[in-house]
Amino acid sequence: MTRPTPLTDTAALTRNRARANLSALFLQEAARDEVEDRLEMVNKSFSSAGIVAAFPSLWRGRIDGAEVLPETETLALTPATHDLVIHSLGLHWANDPVGQLIQCRRALRADGLLLAVGLGGQTLHELRACLAESEAMETGGLSPRVAPMAEVRDLGALLQRSGLALPVADTVSLRVQYQSMWHLMRDLRAMGETNALATRIRSLTRRNILNRAADIYANGFPGDDGGIIATFELIVLTGWAPDDSQQKPLRPGSAQARLADALKTDETPLSD
Repeated sequence: MTRPTPLTDTAALTRNRARANLSALFLQEAARDEVEDRLEMVNKSFSSAGIVAAFPSLWRGRIDGAEVLPETETLALTPATHDLVIHSLGLHWANDPVGQLIQCRRALRADGLLLAVGLGGQTLHELRACLAESEAMETGGLSPRVAPMAEVRDLGALLQRSGLALPVADTVSLRVQYQSMWHLMRDLRAMGETNALATRIRSLTRRNILNRAADIYANGFPGDDGGIIATFELIVLTGWAPDDSQQKPLRPGSAQARLADALKTDETPLSD
């Protein structure tokens, strides 16, 4: 049996991240801040956190006693050890996102919390559209240039497949203004988020394709004060390791009162 081609060239991703500028990691910082804000709203204290991060230095010292681990295909998480596991902004590059979540789930003790953040399908939709339109006009074809990113409903389903209870998936949208497409691409390189697809074209993109894409971008997605707008969508996944103490849905048909009575309205039967 042949193995499917992986989505991500992990060696290229490692090189991209090694060249990243730590002062330009605003997306990673936004994901970290979002996780910290949500932890403040959880009525539970945590004593044994495990944090999986593409840039571990951003997390060191943020949560007392936390074990901060690099993001790898096989995570160095000890099973049934942590009451909190954080997976910070790396799922969009994972060749096996379900496997990543399952490993996080196995590392949790009963009633432990998982918080995972990844980039969603609306991320860089402007850049993808402009590059696709430009390349189609210049060459008559398309090349894989931006990693495909999952929609919130797809990632939410992964939580259930991973065996987590009380799963929740929601989004946070960030709209960032840049001077031009060139400045956006320079920022993506500084963040270590440039193309690491296994199927990417290895030769340099023709300059006329990029020039046309920059013009399309400037005309199609202008900023309020000039420049361009780029969208980044953070998808935040929350789930708990199953435990008998957790709330469970009632059995269908077991309600003791009618919804119509609670709403003080008449119930209208539907025809077959």
